[in-house]
Amino acid sequence: MSDLAQRRCQPCEGGVAPMDRATAEQHCGELSSNWSISDDAKAIRGEFTFKNYYHTTAFVNAVAWIAHTDDHHPDIAFGYKNCTIHYSTHSIGGLSENDFICAAKIDRLVDAS
Repeated sequence: MSDLAQRRCQPCEGGVAPMDRATAEQHCGELSSNWSISDDAKAIRGEFTFKNYYHTTAFVNAVAWIAHTDDHHPDIAFGYKNCTIHYSTHSIGGLSENDFICAAKIDRLVDAS
């Protein structure tokens, strides 16, 4: 079982290389099937479906709280019953472990619902 959700994001100001595809795939394997790696391996995308708008917006607010507490912020798009989340570490132009830590925490939200 992955311990990603138990970890905290570390500040990333750049100066390090983004994660390679093989490492990203390994980390993605620790997440739910809602997550996928972009073709260029510079981002991960989570797609979530809910019962109604209330549940969707509650999820979005909980994701915002995770982003705030870990100081690592995704791009979020949502509609009545769906939400798409994109994580990428912009300061390095690709994926870092922080992206997967936050994705794992988001998976815990879905598991709890």
